[in-house]
Amino acid sequence: MASVDTGGDGPNVEVNIVPFIDLMSVLITFLLLTAVWTQVSMIQIGSSIYGRDPNDGTPKPQEEEKVLRLDILKDGYKLRFASKEFKFPKVNGEYDKKSLRASLKSIKEENPEKKDAMISVNDQLDFEIFISGMDILLDSKFPNIGVVPGDVK
Repeated sequence: MASVDTGGDGPNVEVNIVPFIDLMSVLITFLLLTAVWTQVSMIQIGSSIYGRDPNDGTPKPQEEEKVLRLDILKDGYKLRFASKEFKFPKVNGEYDKKSLRASLKSIKEENPEKKDAMISVNDQLDFEIFISGMDILLDSKFPNIGVVPGDVK
């Protein structure tokens, strides 16, 4: 048999790949966990703001859309549904959540299939006021909430 002599009797050196495998397993685990967290942290807002269920691929026949909109102003709430407008001024410096809930309840009783609502807030107001408005809509069985951009006067 023919062989090629390299000219030295150097020892065979094996490359230690264990640290490389450790590094790759840590990176893969990290990437998988961050991918899951980005999916968990997404909030589905406004996906069915126009009356379509996000899980339903078939469009429903178009009817006159009755838009429910809650504006949170410095001096109270303003609720608009279809062509009606309701104002709920502050009572003793506090937002009148009780009257707003009662009005939303009556709208829900008249329109039980209505699930979407839009909310907007004045830019100078605290974020907690905005969240409390969203909570009132959720408690009133309007789970599909869309956020309307822009400053409300």
